[in-house]
Amino acid sequence: MKTLRWMMMLALFSSLLLRGLAAAAGEGEYTPIPKTEDTHPAYIAGIYTKNDITYIEADYIQWYEGIEADRVFREKYPDSGLDGAPDGYFILNDNPKLLTLEVSQDAEVRMQIYRRSDESKSMDIQWNEPLSLDKFKSIFASQELLHDYPYHLTVKDGKVVSIVQQYIP
Repeated sequence: MKTLRWMMMLALFSSLLLRGLAAAAGEGEYTPIPKTEDTHPAYIAGIYTKNDITYIEADYIQWYEGIEADRVFREKYPDSGLDGAPDGYFILNDNPKLLTLEVSQDAEVRMQIYRRSDESKSMDIQWNEPLSLDKFKSIFASQELLHDYPYHLTVKDGKVVSIVQQYIP
């Protein structure tokens, strides 16, 4: 019993130490986006500017993770032979209708993963890295892979005020 307690304490200490080192190195860690009535998970089909106003063409989806993802996956695919959602998340896109949403010029943009230079082939994770809206438009246009990631769009007073890329393993 003492050995088990000692091993648990060692595991806890190691976990806290590693988290502290990661935070000190600026790596952070994954944090789920809170669900609110203003925040909508979506695929971004396009982003463009017309008459000095930026617009996003969004395809709203349903994003589930953890226990909720497992439950919804089992309901949707009861004969899959799996106990739950692969990789801990599940996406439903029952309505592929595109919505055109105006983007606030001072919208907050946070990315998890993308190619940070034209010379680099790698895409390193940097949790919730802030970008300007112009930088986001530029990389979204030049990096086709970014179209495969879901984003969480927060809409207030009819405008997108926050765009947060959802990391998927």
